[in-house]
Amino acid sequence: MIYKLHLALGIAGNVTTVLLYSALILTFKGVMRKRSTEEFSCVPYVFTLLAALVYFWYGLRVVCYKWENITVVTIGGVGIILESTYILIYVWVALARRKKMAILMVLALIMVVSITTLVSTIDLRDHDHRKLFVGSIGVVVGIGMYVSPLVVTKRVIQTKRVEFMPFYLYILVLIIQHSQVSWVFLLGIPISFLQLVLYCFYWKWEIHQEPSDADL
Repeated sequence: MIYKLHLALGIAGNVTTVLLYSALILTFKGVMRKRSTEEFSCVPYVFTLLAALVYFWYGLRVVCYKWENITVVTIGGVGIILESTYILIYVWVALARRKKMAILMVLALIMVVSITTLVSTIDLRDHDHRKLFVGSIGVVVGIGMYVSPLVVTKRVIQTKRVEFMPFYLYILVLIIQHSQVSWVFLLGIPISFLQLVLYCFYWKWEIHQEPSDADL
């Protein structure tokens, strides 16, 4: 019974997380059409890829007992594919400065994942310690993933424009938080709500600042 409940919750979490990953398709469809990343930051995408990699590793038999967290492996795999695609598109169309930043962040990501896998397989000999270690890394990375969209806050306030804030992503993140009963609920809800408030405030400001026919 407990296993079935665990599996059902895992599948439900997978569905909502796939929606979270897929929300960025609309953003990158616009990026490809314009051939420009404009003011979008690569930080959220790199953190999300890092989270997907860490949790994919966490769900494997090397860390967990048998396949007790198979749903974590499947959603991690989907996240790795989608987020890697987003980052490749970003690097492809970004300006030189932003492209360099994205590449450096990906190199740092590879280093973090490599250290995590090496420590958990070589230094830690049992599943309990491996789960604790990799799970702790996952919590830290998860916090970074939900906080990372705030990097555009300063730019939004300066320009009073919200076109580089992925609105659908923020909505889905807020919805997903309500299905969590962990640190994500305590930290993710306020952060997601703050992002939506910021978006709505400057979205209304843009509407009010649109020139009238007389101004034109």
